[in-house]
Parts: sequence; structure tokens; C-alpha cells
Amino acid sequence: MVIPFHVREMLQRIKARFDADQIPQQMAPNDAEFSTLRPSRRPTKEMVARFWDKLKPTASDEDQAQIADSATIEAAESYSANIENFIGTVKLPVGVIGPLRLNGMNANGDFHVPLATTEAALVASYARGAYVATRSGGISTAVLYEGVLRTPAFVFESLLKAGQFVDWVVTNVDILKSAAEATTRHGKLISLEPFIDTNVVFLICRYTTGDAAGQNMVTIATDALCHAITERCPVTIENWYIEGNFSGDKKASALGLVTGRGRKVSASVTLPADIVEKTLGTTVEAMLAYGRVANLGAHLSGQFGAQAHYANGLAAFYIATGQDAACVAESAMGVTRMEPRNGDLFCSVTLPNILVGSVGGGTGLPSQAAALNLLGLRGNGCGTALAEVAAATCLCGEISIVAAIAAGHFTRAHESLARQR
Repeated sequence: MVIPFHVREMLQRIKARFDADQIPQQMAPNDAEFSTLRPSRRPTKEMVARFWDKLKPTASDEDQAQIADSATIEAAESYSANIENFIGTVKLPVGVIGPLRLNGMNANGDFHVPLATTEAALVASYARGAYVATRSGGISTAVLYEGVLRTPAFVFESLLKAGQFVDWVVTNVDILKSAAEATTRHGKLISLEPFIDTNVVFLICRYTTGDAAGQNMVTIATDALCHAITERCPVTIENWYIEGNFSGDKKASALGLVTGRGRKVSASVTLPADIVEKTLGTTVEAMLAYGRVANLGAHLSGQFGAQAHYANGLAAFYIATGQDAACVAESAMGVTRMEPRNGDLFCSVTLPNILVGSVGGGTGLPSQAAALNLLGLRGNGCGTALAEVAAATCLCGEISIVAAIAAGHFTRAHESLARQR
């Protein structure tokens, strides 16, 4: 048997660092007494101070001053709906790109887009993409479809029982729809699709959620739907779960790529060849050549979709505007296309899982509300426009990174903007 070189190297590093006689004792269960932090849901100045007393001496007074600054503590109670065991806020640098011109079905105009990140070169790259897109007349955007999924699972004795259950569900859809929608003013159950695996049935419940991202909304609505089932259905249910891990919630999945979970958005722009050369320092042909290789790499490695780095822009945009950042795991899927158009370069992105809201979640927090105000997309009536801005921002990042790699500028840019700055 051949032991891979990197395995031997790893074992040698471990042996050099640790005393073999002490490792068993070091890794044995430890039953020493400890003092737990009592959970707190309603932050007050006094509660924050008690938490910090628990955290010392590991945390210094300077650490406390950085996280629990006076402005944050004065507004402590305003965070009660968003966090437990509150001790303050973490400050992230926020950059802005734009104006980003959108010619969208919902987002129409010039937008300055806030991006919160600690990664140097990210904002500069997206800003370059925004500049070239705006110089080219702007990005066309449209929400193609929407629907947030929750997929409860029901377990039965047999396949026969599962089939009888599905028959009952299909016959009583109106009752279940009423039960779900009774929990929300804005959510609508738009489809209910059974999926059977022998004796287990997953119900794919798809909702529109108004201007909210809607994760909590659809959970509460689906719970009511499930209780309506258990109270009325004559088929014996052995067990049921509010989520059967089928929906793709906060994870990349083939289902999410094909059917979407959230808002499906497309964004496109045609870049004139002279703008590509003067602004991006490369050519249409060079970008297309690299795009073919990158597309092959995506297919060969089994990626969901084919794109360069949606997660960079989405994470920065989600954090800045108060979205659920963990949803980037599913939102950062989709397809980037670059094609020749009469000597110019057609660029587009389609993202099937944009999960953003202009209301609810973290959108009401002080900094995040200010970021949405900067966009002009805070509050009711702005959810779909916000989704189009998110997709257009991703397109800016795709244009910039493909141009940088095609021109051989990618490494140089990171050296100058990150390491050597």
C-alpha cells in the first residue's frame, strides 16, 4: 500500500507538536464545574454588562469598548428581535459601488450599492464591473419567478399508506391552503407538490412572501398546514417533521437550481468591444476564450450551475442590507453566460435562489436600514427591486473577474489592493 505524501507530512507535523503520552489525557472527557451564560432574549444595558463580567479576564475593557460601544448599548433593546445573549455589535467595513444603472422590470434607475466585507479588492472589482456596465447603457433585470419552499416530511407504515395520504392531500388542497394563509397577511401558498419515497412523503410547499425574504413566514404557515393535516387526515401518520431537509434551505441543491427557492432573477448587458478594451484592458475574444475554459471547469468539477464567484457579492450585499447571510449557501448558484454579439460581448447571469427582503429580518437594524435607504429600497414595495439589484451586482462581479483573469491582471490586483497596500 502506498501512503500519500501529504498524509505522511501531516502525521509528522502532529508528532512534532504533541507529546504522545499527554494526548489521551488531554482529549479525555472533562467533567469540571462550569458557570453557564443564562440565556437572554431582551437586551438591556444591565444584561450586557453582566455578560461582559462573565467574559473577563479573557476579554479586556478595550475589547468591551469595541464591541459594546456607547451608541450600540444605548440602542440595545432595538436588537431584541434579532439576537439572543446580546453583547454588542461587530463593525464591518462597508464600501459602495456605483452608480449602477438598472433598466429593470422592478429596479429602474441608478443605484449606489453598499457592500460589507473584509476582503480587499472585492469592492474595487465590483465597482469596475458596475462602471463598465453603466457605460454600456445599464443592466436589464427581471424577476422571472418566486416562491420560498418549506418541505415537511410525513412517515407512514407502508407505500400504500403514503399513496392514500397523497390522495387525501390532493383532494383537500383548499383546506390546507386556508390553514397556511391564515397565519400571515402577506404569504400565499401557490403550489403544493407531493414527492413520495416508499413510505415517506415530502410536501413541497411553495409560497410568495411579499417584500420579505420569508423564511420564518413560510415555517409558521407550513406548521399550521401540517397541524390541519394531522387533525383531519384519516390516514395514520407515524411521524412528521416541519422540514424534511428536501427544500434546500441554506444549502446548494439540484432542486434549488432547477425550480428555485426564493426569487429567480436574470440580469444581462451587452458590452461594446471598445469599452471592453479601454475599460477592462482586455478583448472580447480573450474573455470568451477564458469563459470556455471556466465553463468546462465548472462542469468537470460538478458545480451546481456555472459561475465565477456569486458568493462574494451576495455575502457582502446580504450583510450590508440585513439579509440572512447563511442563505448565500443556496443563493450563490446559477449560470453565467458570455457570448459574442456582432463583435460585442453579451453577458448575463441567472440566479434561481435570491433570498432577500426589504422588510423583516435584519432590515430594521440601524446600519442595515441606513444601507437600504442608500439604495432607496427600504420598506414595502421594494422586495423584487432589491432582488434585481442583487443579481445585477453579481453580474458586475462576473464581468470584472473574467476580464481580470483573461488579461492576466487577477494576481496583480490582489497584490496591490490587499497584500502590498
